[in-house]
Amino acid sequence: MAEGEEDFSSLPLPDRFAHKNWKVRKGGYEDAKQQFEKTPDESDPVFTPFIQDPGLWKGAVADSNVAAQQDGLAAYCSFLKFGGVQGCTRSRATTVFPIVEKGLPSARPAAKTNAQEALLLLVELDKADPVIEEILPALSHKVPKVIAATLTGLRTIYHNFGCKIVDPKPVLKALPKVFAHADKNVRAEAQNLTVELYRWLKEAIKPLFWGELKPVQQTDLEKLFDNVKQEPAPKQERFTRAQQEAMAAASAAPEGGDAEEGGEEYAEEEEAEEVDVFDLAEPVDVMPKVPKELHEQLSSSKWKDRKEALDALHGALNVPRIKDNHYDDIVRALAKCMKDANIAVVTVAANCVDLLAKGLREGFAKYRSTIMSPIMERLKEKKQSVADALGQALDSVFASTNLSECLEEILEFLKHKNPQVKQETLKFLIRCLRTTRDVPSKPEVKSIAEAATKLLTESTEVNRAGGAEILGTLMKIMGERAMTPYLDGLDEIRKTKIKEFFETAEVKAKDRPKPIVAPPKPAVSAAGKRVVGGKKPALGTKKPAAAAAPPPVEEPAPAPSPAKKPVASKLGAPKAGGLPTPGSGLKKRLGGPGVLASPQRRVVSPPTEEEPAPPAAPKFGLGRGLAGRPIAKPPAPREPSPTPAAPPVNAMASAERAELEELRLEKERYTRTIDDLKYERTKLNSQVTELQNHNAQLIEDHTKDVLSIKAKETQLVRARSDAETAEQTVQKQQREIERLKRELARALRASTISPPNTLPDNLGMSYGDPSSAFQDAGSNGHSHLARGYPMSSRFESSRPRSYASASPSEEKENNGLDSPALGSRDSGLGRRKLSPTFGTGYSGMGSPTRSSMLGSSNASGDDQPTRSTEPAENWKRAAEVTSQLKARIEQMKARQGLNRPPAQR
Repeated sequence: MAEGEEDFSSLPLPDRFAHKNWKVRKGGYEDAKQQFEKTPDESDPVFTPFIQDPGLWKGAVADSNVAAQQDGLAAYCSFLKFGGVQGCTRSRATTVFPIVEKGLPSARPAAKTNAQEALLLLVELDKADPVIEEILPALSHKVPKVIAATLTGLRTIYHNFGCKIVDPKPVLKALPKVFAHADKNVRAEAQNLTVELYRWLKEAIKPLFWGELKPVQQTDLEKLFDNVKQEPAPKQERFTRAQQEAMAAASAAPEGGDAEEGGEEYAEEEEAEEVDVFDLAEPVDVMPKVPKELHEQLSSSKWKDRKEALDALHGALNVPRIKDNHYDDIVRALAKCMKDANIAVVTVAANCVDLLAKGLREGFAKYRSTIMSPIMERLKEKKQSVADALGQALDSVFASTNLSECLEEILEFLKHKNPQVKQETLKFLIRCLRTTRDVPSKPEVKSIAEAATKLLTESTEVNRAGGAEILGTLMKIMGERAMTPYLDGLDEIRKTKIKEFFETAEVKAKDRPKPIVAPPKPAVSAAGKRVVGGKKPALGTKKPAAAAAPPPVEEPAPAPSPAKKPVASKLGAPKAGGLPTPGSGLKKRLGGPGVLASPQRRVVSPPTEEEPAPPAAPKFGLGRGLAGRPIAKPPAPREPSPTPAAPPVNAMASAERAELEELRLEKERYTRTIDDLKYERTKLNSQVTELQNHNAQLIEDHTKDVLSIKAKETQLVRARSDAETAEQTVQKQQREIERLKRELARALRASTISPPNTLPDNLGMSYGDPSSAFQDAGSNGHSHLARGYPMSSRFESSRPRSYASASPSEEKENNGLDSPALGSRDSGLGRRKLSPTFGTGYSGMGSPTRSSMLGSSNASGDDQPTRSTEPAENWKRAAEVTSQLKARIEQMKARQGLNRPPAQR
């Protein structure tokens, strides 16, 4: 094996890459990686075979042996890192799909990491679109594990580069398909990818795929989005080669900061650009959806027809992006609708203008002059919903143009006689200043400031505050110094108000001050002296030594300004020295090349050391003549002393550098503090929102509880009322029962007090002629009924003895009632069996017993008299007895023939 390995190592790398033995291939991958890392540049010959035949990498990244595949992916990453853009562009068409299919789902963590790194390098070296095109077909793979790994790779790409570098539209269009997959791991990775895209795009992702998801999936995603909303804005972690070159160029600018600072500024500029729905959406041709009879319906006399036409137009225009076309007729019709008498029509028309302006963006600029003035004229409506719709339409129209095009009409409507129009125009101008990205020119600033200054003298507080806000927002754009001339004539109260708005204003356009142009480089004389007004040396540049310079040429120095004082740096070295007093001499060379002047202050060169110091002034004012001359000989001219060497210059430069570094560190600390405060503010805002929602929920629960209590109280009041009504009814019934009891008692007392009507004549009658007796009994019975007495006992007592002793069968026949319950207690008095010994129980005519009053008999032990205690039952029994007696009388009359005429008897 050792000899074989030696032979294999001598083979060229392409042959070893295509070898049948996996160990040979693995060794070839390792050797290739080492050779790539040792190359001096991208043009090394080791890259040539792999650039000419990129198919070699297809087998390497998708090797059938997992150990060899791991090394093959590592070799490919090294090839991309050191081979440059050419190796990337030539090989990505053959390697991306095998990496996604075999590398990302690998069970080895190292192989999976190398596969992800290879994809990131392919995006970093050139651009992301070809890589995404090669990755997307893997989302239709048959193996769910491959689809889940593909989604993970896409999430990694977007997490590192963001949606400004990698276009999210192709992936967003493919999301509904993976959300409908049967495998739960695929759906979970789809959710993770969607959340990652939401971190960059926010709500802009929804119009492209949201409607195709199930409601349950939408709910789950909304919960995940809520967690992402609390996070700070994402930042790009990896940069493409083009971005890296731009950052390097920015950092390499003369007299600029270091590379790190330049990279940070570039990243901030990239982050400032937000991804919009308009950029993601495809243009839609809305003309086929516009109603054909739009203009006819808008000319109708009925406002409902006009509103229905505008509603149909609103539905057609409600798309994220509208394809550019000729919309002149539609815009003119909408401008005409702004004069409509019905506010509902005006509101819908304003909404249509809003959608059309948002859908066309810059394409709507040509219609601005047609629609803007009618909208602003209609701002006189006081209803807030109409004013909001018109304001939104104006904002969308302004977004399609710029401040310069709209400013003239805005300032004209600020002078409108209608205060409502003036107030709404004022608000519109403030919104324009906040959202514009173009810094207004000086004439525009002047016109805006003059209009706002006039508003400060208005009678209404709203207009005065609006004028101050305009000036404060304009000051935020232009800077305090540029606005100073317009604030000179104002009082301190108004200036304070404007300053407050200036501090709180948020604008998108800021006037960056022009870079300070350094003075020209000093004309160096023969001695190397600096000429007055020369340019300061750049940091870190070396100056030529002054010792080798020729003698200087003296020039007169202008008188220095007495107001300027020397400024000392943090290390104690003066930045600009003061002039020496006469006669004291110069201790240092203040005009040397080592002195650094402030860019905002003109540096005046003091007298040089070679110039003789002026003589001291005479004590007594003598300045001329012999007495004024010095006695001593004038000093001989000295030779020019050599200029100090470079160490002071280097020391001064190092001090400035130290100060600059300290300022940079302070700036970084300040930036980090601002970021922390922003994050804290976002966190506190989220907590406030959460507390507000909780408070609203508590209020809602309290309202529900109060309503429930009121409902219970209402039910209780009704129940109490029903109870009182039932109680009154019961009392009434009780009173009625008492009355009936009293009536029954009176009836019983009357029956016991009054003597019974006896028929003595009938008592001695024979059985053969009982008609008269029965007639009398019948009349007595009727008289008893008329008085309300029970007549059973009276009738029984009045019957003849012979009749009473009749047989039971005959008595039953006389009754004519075949009741099975004869003699029972429940059947009543009328159904009781008559005793055959009727007359035996009668003790006398003067004192009838209780049994005789109730119509009962004492002859039989089976038929003992029972008395009911219920009055109502007694009345019923009395009625039944009466009816039975009537029936018996009629039967007896029929038998005796009393009903027949006398002739027939």
